[in-house]
Amino acid sequence: MNVSKPYILVAVIVVLGGTIYFMNSNSVKRGGSGEAVTVAPRISSGEPQMNKEDLPAGRQEKQKRYELAKEITTPDGFINTDNKPITIGELVGKKVVLIDFWTYSCINCQRTTPYLNAWYEKYKDKGLVIIGIHTPEFEFEKDYNNVKTAVEKFGIKFPVVLDNDYSTWTAYKNRYWPRKYLIDIDGYIVYDHIGEGAYEETEKKIQEALSERMSVLGENGVMSQPLTKEIFVQNGARSPETYFGSARETRQKNFLFPNDSWSITPEFAQNNSANAGIVYTYTARDVFLVAEANTETVVEVLRDGKPLGSEAGTDIIKTSDTKSILKIKEARLYKIIQGEKSETHKLELRIKKPGLKAFAFTFG
Repeated sequence: MNVSKPYILVAVIVVLGGTIYFMNSNSVKRGGSGEAVTVAPRISSGEPQMNKEDLPAGRQEKQKRYELAKEITTPDGFINTDNKPITIGELVGKKVVLIDFWTYSCINCQRTTPYLNAWYEKYKDKGLVIIGIHTPEFEFEKDYNNVKTAVEKFGIKFPVVLDNDYSTWTAYKNRYWPRKYLIDIDGYIVYDHIGEGAYEETEKKIQEALSERMSVLGENGVMSQPLTKEIFVQNGARSPETYFGSARETRQKNFLFPNDSWSITPEFAQNNSANAGIVYTYTARDVFLVAEANTETVVEVLRDGKPLGSEAGTDIIKTSDTKSILKIKEARLYKIIQGEKSETHKLELRIKKPGLKAFAFTFG
């Protein structure tokens, strides 16, 4: 999330409606419940052009309506490709391609991944190629091993390309995590979706593109697979994503870090003392923390002054003395609270030793 960031140490809790959060002055965004986008009719610059009268009628219509896909540029690594490069150009005329821009600490991306995995298994033998373009929000997401670990954890089998310098992201003029672009057999972007949701709609578009591919290639068959069942996820978050680093901090320091010693960097805040605390009043159903530590660090978690109960997230451990704790080490998103409905509560984190790096709270 290679973006110029104003170094301002200010913040307020904002009540945010809608489904897309504008994260900084460059309008980079994480998508919530998504929206389909009508692609502007424009052909990729530098692409050799045929005379309009020489094009088949179908392609003439596409040329009027859609953009040509952009190539993957200056990749920083490949996963699930047997260490071989993969390009859009080699697939045009042969396959239908679904591009997914994501980053592994993004909860919106994580909730989209099961659908991508299902589509890959269902349609990989029907001519669909999915390529995950991993464009990092945080510095630790540029690390190849971190990304590879996440790919394995999430069960991703399709190719993933590291886009650490945002060059492919920029080529597509993207500003969202996650975002999907569907590229047909002729290389045109025929569908574009921002954020979560609309999975049935997206899959129908995939089927349409695959049916066209079969027709173009003279293959027999009917695209009759049942749609992947969409699981409704209610987004009750009213609190915005909250960043601990000075470049995008969104709360007053004395509210987040009461009476403690912290070092504030552009990207994260790191506690310098044992038993440091973070206090945050939020309105949401679910609460997630993006964090890491050089050595395993125990964090006691309280909600409204009490240990967590049934609302405890999957990363919370209940101790024999009834405490709710979180063990933080690897750089990732930790699931703290997963409630049944959106409510307002005071969250308190008590960090037992120095050295924890807190990057962001996100909500659902």
